[in-house]
Amino acid sequence: MLDRRTLLNTSVAAIASTLPALKAEAKGLDFDLEPRGTTGVFERLPRLDLESELGFYTSYRTWIRQDVFRSAARRANAIFREMGINPRENDLPIREVVKILESDPLMGYTVHARETTQQIMWAAIQDAYHADGEMYLEELERAERKGPGSLQLRADLHIPKFASYEIHLQPGGYVGDPFAGYIYYHGLNVEFGNGNYRDELQTGRADAVPLPPDGKVKRVLEQGCSAGQLTLALKKKFPDAEVWGNDIGAPMLRFAHMRSVDLGIETHYMHELCEESNFPDNHFDIVTNFLLYHEIPEQVGRDIIHESFRTLRPGGIWYPMDIYTSNPPPQSAYGKFSSWFDHRWNSEVWWLDYRKLAPDFENEMKRAGFEVVHHPTGQGSRTNIMGIKPA
Repeated sequence: MLDRRTLLNTSVAAIASTLPALKAEAKGLDFDLEPRGTTGVFERLPRLDLESELGFYTSYRTWIRQDVFRSAARRANAIFREMGINPRENDLPIREVVKILESDPLMGYTVHARETTQQIMWAAIQDAYHADGEMYLEELERAERKGPGSLQLRADLHIPKFASYEIHLQPGGYVGDPFAGYIYYHGLNVEFGNGNYRDELQTGRADAVPLPPDGKVKRVLEQGCSAGQLTLALKKKFPDAEVWGNDIGAPMLRFAHMRSVDLGIETHYMHELCEESNFPDNHFDIVTNFLLYHEIPEQVGRDIIHESFRTLRPGGIWYPMDIYTSNPPPQSAYGKFSSWFDHRWNSEVWWLDYRKLAPDFENEMKRAGFEVVHHPTGQGSRTNIMGIKPA
């Protein structure tokens, strides 16, 4: 009679012996590889221990963002009051704020805990997909030969320096790792609380996108579509429209197309710069983007406004969505410190550029030719404005 330890060891050995066969079988699949299935439409991580590890990081980061950040803000406010400075109404430049706070132990812990955990999280996901890299590359390649939808990649596309940074500390960024789409997809789920199992976040943003005044929607573009989750949500909202996503990151687009094929949703992906697209004049009824502007230099942001105007048809809508668009709210002293450490330690390279562009956002839209309309969404952005191309 087998004791429990012998039975357990035998079971583990049996499971381990099947892994090479499962990998070989996966090579024979039509294209899709989901070794642990899905939760909703969310592809689960390939290993249970990795899924558990990321679950821990989710909880830990939630604690940091809530309790630790609040404690750090209280500490910062106390420091400023001791100096006779009102922490909410001040004209201190960000450099002065940083100089005052950067040596405080609680500020240091707050930054270190958040960013170190983020680095560990990214590395865990990256290691998992690189460990079976040949298998996942084959998944991407097989999907490229299938529809519905399409994927247009350009091997000769020049990647500007601004697009090659490791935004959010993601290793390789959006262009430098062949599995950037997988890494971003799972990392984003951690960042948003480990519960975006049906693309709820992106569905909410798609629902906020307004119709053109005449109600006609034949073509839609998402600029900077990354892993394509909002692109898919836009197709669900506008099922009769031709929906496109464009991005500079080829690995992101390959993943987006693979997932679209897996879900049987017809979306199209174009490898290009958002500010220099290949689409014709007067082509789209709606052009939108989500969390794009704080990831790009100020001038590129202005160029995208003008490119959006060119590609929209008369009467079309341009609808940018970010943390805020136009008129950024005033920052407390601790808010300025938070902006700085996001910029300095979280590789939010262009965050301070975004703060410079936002006050002039509406004016730049008008210079491009847009009629500007304020349009609150209730979808997380503090203020949203949209542009209508005059008919």
